[in-house]
Amino acid sequence: MAVKIALLGFGTVASGLPFLIKENTNKIEKAAGSKIEIAKVLVRNNAEKQGLEEKGYDYHFVTSIEEILEDSEIDIVVELMGRIEPAKSFIISALNAGKHVVTANKDLIALHGKEIRELAEQLHLAFYYEAAVAGGIPILRTLANSFTSDKITRVLGVLNGTSNFMMTKMVEEGWSYEEALNKAQALGYAESDPTNDVEGIDAAYKVAILSQFAFGMTLDFNDVKHQGISSITPEDVLIAQKLGYVIKLVGSLEETKSGIAAGVMPTFIPQDHPLASVSGVMNAVFVESIGIGESMFYGPGAGQKPTATSVMADIIRISRRLKDNTIGKAFNEFKVETKLADKKDISSLYYLAIETSDEKGQLLRLTKIFNDQDVSLRQVLQDKAKDGRARVVTITHAVSEKQLDDLTQKISEEEGFQLLNRFKVLGD
Repeated sequence: MAVKIALLGFGTVASGLPFLIKENTNKIEKAAGSKIEIAKVLVRNNAEKQGLEEKGYDYHFVTSIEEILEDSEIDIVVELMGRIEPAKSFIISALNAGKHVVTANKDLIALHGKEIRELAEQLHLAFYYEAAVAGGIPILRTLANSFTSDKITRVLGVLNGTSNFMMTKMVEEGWSYEEALNKAQALGYAESDPTNDVEGIDAAYKVAILSQFAFGMTLDFNDVKHQGISSITPEDVLIAQKLGYVIKLVGSLEETKSGIAAGVMPTFIPQDHPLASVSGVMNAVFVESIGIGESMFYGPGAGQKPTATSVMADIIRISRRLKDNTIGKAFNEFKVETKLADKKDISSLYYLAIETSDEKGQLLRLTKIFNDQDVSLRQVLQDKAKDGRARVVTITHAVSEKQLDDLTQKISEEEGFQLLNRFKVLGD
């Protein structure tokens, strides 16, 4: 007997599912324990339905969600529409109708996942979303299953392909931010409004989701501080290279004595670190733990077939559990009380770029500000002065986030200084 699924939407990812079902039928059916059949597909209107039929797609296209909800033969609803609404309402309605749900909607999971997960658990239904983080990398199930016996201490990730493509061009070819953005948009990697990608919002959504699986903590999106790449200059890139680093937009989760620290920030990564080699639109998740030590998971963060593969893995898992009568288990069963780290417990090295007037004694004044805030300097460089202004860059020794905030506040209050950029530096 076949497991019947309904697709909400038939865009890029959804249209990749038929390819997998056709090309990998034998393996999928053996893993699922039954045949998987696409029973219905929800589309926006009759015009879209007609257009898909003219392209040769032979599916039962419907324009009303009720036709899916009221179909007792449909076991799994696969939401691939994107955005928050109507996806959220459709998913909740599907659960209330007794359907299991698979989605790749990271925005929805990050913002409303807790509510939906709790509903699914109350109803003893499956709600899976492997494809919501890093597309084709099976990172969520790996964290939930393979790391069960291990204690994770830190997770670092290059989680957004658009920003990583842009940073690769800025680092390897010396492009400006504007040049890299224009190229990303021309290639279709960046939207006309690239805010979510370039300002770290997309990566922050993924960090919030990763926190559930790595640390068992449910973070709100607002708990993940995010800073994007739009302020990065060619000068910052050159300084990083000169000092032996590569700049990447990095999402991070780290355990401290007071709780979890979560954020997204441009980061100086040592050139010999595995994350430094993640280029173009690729994604990677780097895990530090007390058992395995260091491990990295690398692959495409988006794309039709990679994302569809992760979606299909969820469908197969639900199908197998339906056959084995073990359905209803949470996607991630590791849960602990959510505790956020105190700023004084979040420690890192930092890069600061500061502009000042080209006058005698300014560097001494700046050094005194650092000393007064008990921030010691690991490296100090000064660019040649231009138009009466000098640029001083520093890399600090490890300081707490509170110290850094106090320092940057003090710099802003001092006449003659302007803080241009502050980024994390990965190192001891």
